[in-house]
Parts: sequence; C-alpha cells; structure tokens
Amino acid sequence: MRWIRRNVVAVAGLLTLAYMILPNLVVMVFSFNKPKGRFNYAWQTFSLDAWKDPCGVADLCGSLTLSFQIAVWATIGATVLGTMIAFALVRYRFRARGAINSLIFLPMAMPEVVMAASLLTLFLNMGAELGFWTVLIAHIMFCLSFVVTAVKARVMSMDPKLEEAARDLYAGPVQTFVRVTLPIAAPGIAAGALLAFALSFDDFIITNFNAGSSVTFPMFVWGSAQRGTPVQINVIGTAMFAVAVLMVIGGQLVGNRRKKAATP
Repeated sequence: MRWIRRNVVAVAGLLTLAYMILPNLVVMVFSFNKPKGRFNYAWQTFSLDAWKDPCGVADLCGSLTLSFQIAVWATIGATVLGTMIAFALVRYRFRARGAINSLIFLPMAMPEVVMAASLLTLFLNMGAELGFWTVLIAHIMFCLSFVVTAVKARVMSMDPKLEEAARDLYAGPVQTFVRVTLPIAAPGIAAGALLAFALSFDDFIITNFNAGSSVTFPMFVWGSAQRGTPVQINVIGTAMFAVAVLMVIGGQLVGNRRKKAATP
C-alpha cells in the first residue's frame, strides 16, 4: 500500500499514456497487413507492399501534399498575426483591450461546426470560390487563438528589466527586439506554431465545409472509410507518428544538452 501511495501519480500517468498510444500502435501494426477485400480491419498476412508503394492509392499523396501546404501557410499566417496580437495585448493599453482578450477565446470554446457554417456563410455572401484559399483563411482564423494564447503566456512571464538593460547599453528598438525580446519569446512562438500546424493538418470539420472540390488528407481518409480503407493510410499515419516521436526525443536531447552546458 505504501508503494502504491508513493507511485499512484506515476502509475496513473503511465496508464493514461498507454491508453493514448494504443490506437497509434494498432495503426502501426495494420500498416504491415495485407487484407482480403477492401477493409483493413482484420489481420490477415504480414506484408511490406504498402510500405514499398505508399502512393499506390490514387489521390492519396495529392491530398497529403495539399494538407501539408495548407498547414504550412496557415501556421506562418497564424504565427505572425498571433505573435503581434499577443504582444499588443500584453504590452499596450487601448480601448476594447478587455473585450479583445475575451473574444480571443471564442474560437477555442466554440464548436467547430458552428465556426465552419459561419465561415461558409461568409464566403458564399462574398461570392468567393470555395477551394484552397477559403480553407487557408479558415485555418488561419481558428488557429490564431491558440497561437495568441501560447505566445501571450510567454510574453507575460518575460522580465522587462532585460529589455531595459539592453536599451541602457545603447541598443536600438530593433536590436533589442531581435537580440533580447525575440529569443526569450521564441519558445512560446514555437509552441504556438507547432500547435497551429497540428490543428490545421488534422482539421476535418471546418475544411469539409469550406473546401469545395479540394480534398485534404483528413477528407481523403473519411471518404476512404466509406468505400474501403487502404493500407497506405496506415503507412502514412505510422510515418507521421514516428516523425512526431523523433521530434519530441530530439527536443528533449537538445534541452538536456543545453542544461548540462549551462550547469557550472
């Protein structure tokens, strides 16, 4: 009982982590399956055919490329705008500042289907043609709140004395921002950018309402599930999971090295 009391948090955390990773492991295992029929839901035979030809299904890699392009541009747009908004909300006092602070959280709290329908109505009233640009604008809009929240938290924790010291050493506004402010805010900006990329790449509801004839990877997966699930989808999912894990491990290793280097 003592051991359980001392380690209950760690055990609960490991169980939660296992529960979250289990679906990814299932996807990974079935990426090596050779199903009989259209659906890849039952294990049949081990095969590397799908890994040898991940683009063997028509339009799969095309939809993946489209999702990647939209996610990259949405991340850039949301990160630039979100960073400027976060600095403005923290550093400046102006009218309606409190109302803007509250409105920033609306896209995070609002159901996606409501935002998707609202954006679709806006685009139709403007006479815009649904496609790449409408999806990009929609993704920037709903990713913006997450970037602002991440960057704002970092900016609020910054010590203003560091920037004052830079100005006392005759650094100009641009030098102070580039050499002091931006490096300190960089972790929050990076976190907001990564979150925006993940949300944009993975989004289905808002994209489905505003994509028109364009088909992103989540839409392709949803459509394939109606007709039959090709093994190549599991291959792409496994590759994406592996890249994410490697990025996390790489970030941890870099952080540990920096801590060791900073330790006297």
